[in-house]
Amino acid sequence: MAKTRMMTRKGECYLCGYVGQTEEHHCFGGPNRKLSEHYGLKVYLCIPCHRTGPNAVHDSKNGSENRQILHEDAQRAFEAHWGSRGYFMEVFGRNYLDEE
Repeated sequence: MAKTRMMTRKGECYLCGYVGQTEEHHCFGGPNRKLSEHYGLKVYLCIPCHRTGPNAVHDSKNGSENRQILHEDAQRAFEAHWGSRGYFMEVFGRNYLDEE
């Protein structure tokens, strides 16, 4: 099965464009982490965007806006590849996009 293509190049941050050290981030975590891996819904993030910065996606208080951006972009990539919002919702259990 072909995976959805979402990854930036290793060493390039998906969110801010920084070039240097990056870490792999699964766009959907928790119980959906394996699904992110399976469908290729991963990006590279610089360390501040991933874990240490004021808006890091893993900061439960301040990272929600960047986390939402990744959820939306991942859903768009999934739908572009697999062709169905219904299928996305069947797999991931919810819709992250406003009606488009």
